[in-house]
Amino acid sequence: MQIRLIKRTLLIVVVLLILFSCSEERPILVDFSKRSDIPLRQHKTVTIKYAYLPQYSHIVSYQRHNPLIEYLKSETNLQIEQVFPETFNEHIKMLGEGKIDISYSNPVAYVEMANRYGARAFAMIVEPDGKADFRGQIIARSDNQDIKSIKDCKGKRWIAVDPYSAGGYIFPLGHFIKNGINKKDFAEIAFAQGHGKSEKVVLAVHAGKYDCGSVREGTLEIVKDKINLADIKILANTDAYPGWVFAARKGLDSSVVDAIRDAMIKLDENNPKHQQILKAANIKAIISADDKDFDSIRQLMKRVGSEL
Repeated sequence: MQIRLIKRTLLIVVVLLILFSCSEERPILVDFSKRSDIPLRQHKTVTIKYAYLPQYSHIVSYQRHNPLIEYLKSETNLQIEQVFPETFNEHIKMLGEGKIDISYSNPVAYVEMANRYGARAFAMIVEPDGKADFRGQIIARSDNQDIKSIKDCKGKRWIAVDPYSAGGYIFPLGHFIKNGINKKDFAEIAFAQGHGKSEKVVLAVHAGKYDCGSVREGTLEIVKDKINLADIKILANTDAYPGWVFAARKGLDSSVVDAIRDAMIKLDENNPKHQQILKAANIKAIISADDKDFDSIRQLMKRVGSEL
C-alpha cells in the first residue's frame, strides 16, 4: 500500500515538472550588430504669445496685426497667437509673468519692461512718413475759444491716454514742462479707462468733457469715421522720439527671436503681398534695433521724473 502511494506521488511530481517546463518561455537570442535608432518623441508645439499694447480697441489691434502674425507663422513655422491685454499696465505685467513672449509697444512701455523684467528690443518700426520716430499731439475742440495755444492749457482739464503712454502722455508732459506748465498747473489730469484709450481721449475732448487731450500722431485718422475731424484742432506737436518697438521677454529662445526678427526685416513695401501686411499695421518697414536705441526715452523720463 505504501509502495503504491509512493509511485502515485512520484507520477504526480513528474507530470507537474513536465507541465512547468512546457510553460516556460524559451530564451530569445538578440543580435546587437543589427540596430536602428528610435527617434525621440517630439515635444508638444509651443505657442508664442504676441501682444500689441492696447492703445486702440481689440478690434483695431486685431485688424492691424493679424496679417503680420499670419505672415510670421508662414515664414517661421512657429505657432503664434495674438493675445489682448486690457490695459497698458496689464500688458507690462503679462510680459513679466511670461504670458507675453513678443511685445509690440511704445518706447516708454518698453523701457519699463526692460528695466523691470529684462525685456530686450530686437526690432522697431519705420513710420508711414519714412521716419523711425514719432511725436505726440496736444488737441482741443476747434470752437473752444478759451484754448488758442498750448499756454492756454494752464488751469484746464487734461485727459491723456495712459501713464505709460509715450505719445499720449510722456511726450506731451515733457512738452508742457518745456513750455513752463507743470502737472500742478492743471485743474485736472485724467487717463482714459479700458482698452481703446486713444480713441476715448479724442472722443472725450470732442464731447467737451475735457478741455484738452493728448494722443500720438496718427490717432485722429483712426476716429475719422466717428467724428468730424474739423471739430478738433492740434495745439502742438511734441519733439520726436524713437518709434514703436518689438521686444522679447527675458529667457525666450534666441533662435525664436532671430527667426521672427529676420522675417520682419524681410517685409518689403514694394512687394504687393508685403505691402498689404505693412499697410494694415500702419508701418512702412521694420528694422533691427537694440536696447541702446531707446536711451533718449530714458533721458526724457528722467527729465519728467519728478512730475510722474
